[in-house]
This record gives sequence, structure tokens and C-alpha cells, in this order.
Amino acid sequence: MALQERVSLAQATATRPELTTDALVVFGVVVLALILFLTERLPIDVTAILLIVVLAVLEPWTGVDPETAVSGFANEATITVLAMLILSGGISRTGVVQELGRRMAGFAGDSLRKQLFATVAATSPVSGFLNNTPVVALLVPVVTDVANRGNTSPSKLLIPLSYASQMGGMLTLIGTSTNILASDISARLGSQYPELHRFSMFEFTGLGVIVVLVGGLYLIFVGHYLLPERVPPRADYLEEYAVGDYLADIAVTPGSPLVGETVRDATDALGPEVDVVQVIHDAERSVAPRQATTLREGDVLVVRTNRDAITTLEDTVGGELVGGSNSALRLPTDAATGVLTELVVSLDSRLVGERLDPEAFREEFNAAVLGLRSHGELVADRIVGKRLDVGDTLLVQAPPDTLDRLARRDDVIVAREPPRPDYRADKAPIAVAIMVAVVAVAALELYPILIAALAGVVAMVVTGVLEPNELYDAVEWDIIFLLAGVIPLGIALEASGGAAYLAWLVVQSAGFLPPIAVLWLFYILTGLLTEVISNNASVVLLLPVAAAAATGIGANPFAFVLAVTFAASTAFLGPIGYQTNLFVYGPGGYRFGDYFRIGAPLQLLLSIVTVLGIAAFWGV
Repeated sequence: MALQERVSLAQATATRPELTTDALVVFGVVVLALILFLTERLPIDVTAILLIVVLAVLEPWTGVDPETAVSGFANEATITVLAMLILSGGISRTGVVQELGRRMAGFAGDSLRKQLFATVAATSPVSGFLNNTPVVALLVPVVTDVANRGNTSPSKLLIPLSYASQMGGMLTLIGTSTNILASDISARLGSQYPELHRFSMFEFTGLGVIVVLVGGLYLIFVGHYLLPERVPPRADYLEEYAVGDYLADIAVTPGSPLVGETVRDATDALGPEVDVVQVIHDAERSVAPRQATTLREGDVLVVRTNRDAITTLEDTVGGELVGGSNSALRLPTDAATGVLTELVVSLDSRLVGERLDPEAFREEFNAAVLGLRSHGELVADRIVGKRLDVGDTLLVQAPPDTLDRLARRDDVIVAREPPRPDYRADKAPIAVAIMVAVVAVAALELYPILIAALAGVVAMVVTGVLEPNELYDAVEWDIIFLLAGVIPLGIALEASGGAAYLAWLVVQSAGFLPPIAVLWLFYILTGLLTEVISNNASVVLLLPVAAAAATGIGANPFAFVLAVTFAASTAFLGPIGYQTNLFVYGPGGYRFGDYFRIGAPLQLLLSIVTVLGIAAFWGV
């Protein structure tokens, strides 16, 4: 279509919609949501619940009655995502993903490019069929160990791990929750735009393969040059966290009032800034001692405290400071005494928002906290009372038999592999067969993906791949609540005319551009918005606008829907745009700018590749 004809069509079809009071109210709710998502003043699931309440209370303007407000919980996309998370959890319990990662990395040796190839090759295909969030959580320790064995900085591999999982999520409908949500919205908009429909299982696999290949080549041959070695190869944890500056030995002297008392009593006597991380008795060390452990004359307490507090320990009643404040130099970290590792606070961890209490942490996790890295920065002094967030990394020492138990917890991600991993390996063939069956049934359209996924969940339990009580642990509930909250917000945006008005603004400001340029602008806009709010929220807000704008300029609405979907699932500019970026933040020792340094060229490259691919496969 000639430019003049296209402009005429845009002018003819893009009649200015009325900016009603209803639309203004909904815009106000959208702004409130954006502020809360951006500032994180409330947890993401609480923000979602607040949106439900606000939309229902403002029903005269939003048009969202109480039934519609809670319809997100019963929405097909929400239930499908829930079922897919459980299926991913079943696969992870068998150790299949970890074993695949080890085998793909086995040939890598000390070649950085081979290590990067193994990381991309092991992560992307798996992420096309399993939710990429648990895939990254499972592979962080595998990739870290690959780096350590090959004398490579983990910083060179962990961001590529996260980016590869995001690109792999675009291989199939079930790769990410965003794809499933976008499919549902596309089907709902189909009544207004005949070109739109629910995505099939492999609707965009061809384009996804191109994205994975181009992005993978970039990560292997270019990206690693842009990543600094934040964590040295085979880093000494004690040196990296400057633990030696904060540890001291206190001997229980003869006649001390601490004799016969417990670790809890000693902690109370030493003050709230002091945490007992080890007790040495007759040359035997008790790592992460229980609060009820009884102290005897001659015992030595290894304590972690602040620099200022170390000087006050000289005056401790019942104890004598011995060996100065360099206990870390003599702190055994062998497997027989106590394993040092990093624990990353996971997305749905109960620790998120809690203040760090090393004493309570030691009791619950059987691990002593030695250091903390928050938002990528080392907390150099006071860690007691520090509020924890997703992606924060704790340096802990734990007995060897505790590491495996920590690896199976949903609250934390262990940044090194347990020496004796406990997986249901005998159930692996069953779990894989169930997953293949779910994909096949949905791909052949014998039954909707929702029914196939729910049937797979039942099969996982019946065959023993998952225990019934593990179903709930496998679900990332904040994602479920987020979907339930933003779905009615999207409905309100459409019903109030807000989406049509925003689309009109786009047509007026960019209608003179070729449709492929407008398509690219929507990709960039979605990518930038996803960096500050949830990817699912970006899809809900922008898909209706993109479809309306495409119609306004005489373009293909389905092409615009796909551009928004792809852009929302590939957030490379910062650590907060996508949850997998947070998982590697601490273990990689990254800074905020590291993501932009490697991610901005990748985002630009993939924006061009994706837009040209959409134009080639579906037309604009």
C-alpha cells in the first residue's frame, strides 16, 4: 500500500474517540498500578489484590462488577499457568533439568565459548516447555559449578543463563506465563478483530527458533566481552564477603557464668549484634549450633558481629576475646566441617520482606549467616535487621548433610550443587512422558491446553512424581495473584474506551510512519515498560492498544500482538525486569549497569530480528 493511501486510511479509520470520565478513572487506576509496581511499596501479589478491590469499588466508572473483578482467578490463562507451574515442579523433582545441564556442560572444559554454548544449548530448549523461572533456579548451581571447574568467572555465564531462558520461553505457547496470558487476551479481542485468535502450541516456534539462534550467537561470541569478571574464578567466599573483618573467637573462661548455659543465653549476654556461628569443643566444631546447645568450660564461640561491636567484646562478661578478629583465616570450610555456599532469596520465598535474624535463620535452616549481598552490593557491616528482597544473596556455612535439604527448599536457591543430590530419578521417564503427552494433546488440539495441563497434574500425583502436599509448593503464588489482578484491569481498559483512545494517540503521532516502523516502536515500548513493571502487566495494558492501533493504520493486528508478546518476555536491560535476572544478580556479583551493558545491544538486535521475522511470517 502506498504511503499516501495508508495515511488516508489512517485518517479515515482513526476517528477520535471520546475521552470519557470512565476512561479517565481507569487511566487513574493504571497509573496507580504502575506506581505500585515501580516502587514496590507493596508486594506484587498485594498490589494485584488492591487492583481487584479498587476496580470493584469504582464499578460505576470502570464497569467492573465484583464478579468480573475476581474473574481473573477463574480465567483460563490463570489456571493454565498454575497447572504448568506444577508440571514444571514435577519435572524438577526428578533432576532431569540438572542432569541435562551437567551432560551438556561436560564437554565444555575450560573453554569459555564452549561453556557459553553449553549454557545456551541446555537452557533455551528446556525453557520452551517448562516455565523458565524454575529452570534458571535449577541451573544456577549447575552453571556456577561449570564455571568453577573451568576456572571461569561465574559472572561470564550467569546473565547469559537468564537471557537464554527468556529467549527459549518464546519457542512455544507454554514457555512463559506471558505467552499463555497473551493468547487468552488475543482470543478475547477476536470478537473485535477477526485476525486475532488463541495461539496454538507452536504458533510462533519458527520465529522463536530464529530468536534463540541469533541471541545465542550474540551471547557466545559477543556478549561475554561486555561482562566484567565481578566474581573471580573459584572465588574465595570468605575473602569476597570480607568475612574476616566481622568474625571473632570468644573463649568460655573458667568460672564463667556462661558455663552450663546455652547458645541462646550466650547470644543474649553478648548483645543483639552478635550471632554465634560455630562452637568449638575439644577441637570439634559445631557449625550453626542450635540455640539449646550447652556450653562448657574451654569452649570457643566463633561469632559474627559488626566491626564496632568486636572492640566491645573485650569487656564481655564470662568470655575472653582470643585470636583477634581474624577468625575467618582459621575458619575451616571443608566438606567434613561445614560447607560454604550462597543462598539466593527466591521469588516466592517467605523471607521476602522479612528482616534478617541470624539466630532465627540458624534455627530454621540449620545454617549460619556469614555475609549478605543486597541488590548486588555487599552489606559490609550491619546485617542484623536488614530487610530481605528477591535476589538478595546470603553467604552461609552449613553442615554437609544440610546442603541437600536446603537445595530442596522453595525459599532459597542454593548457588552450588549439593554433594549428594536427592532426586526422584526413577520417576524421570514418567515425568517426561507426562509432559510430552500434555504438549502433544494441546498441539493436536484434541483438548484445550487447560484440560491437558490439569490432566497432567493429576497424572503426576497418581504416578508418584509429586506428593499431594508438593502441589502447592510448586506454584509461584505471586504470579497467580498478579494474573488475577491485572486481567480485570485489562477488561476495564477495553470497556471504558481507554485502549481505543490510547490507540488513537498512537495513530495520530505515528500514523505517517510505515506500519513496520510502528510495529518496531510497539516492540521497544513494551520492552521498556516491562523493565519497570511486570511482563504480564505490560501485555495486559498494551495488547488492546496495539491491536486497535494496527487497525487504525490498516496493519495486521496479529503482527502487533506478537510483537508485544515477544518484547514482554525478553527483558534484558536491568535486573528487575524479569525474575530470572534477579536469581543471578547475587551469585554473579553483578551491578545494575552490567545488565544494560550486555542487554541493550541484545534488545536492539532482537527487536530488529523479531519485527522482520513477524513481517516475513505473518505480514504487517
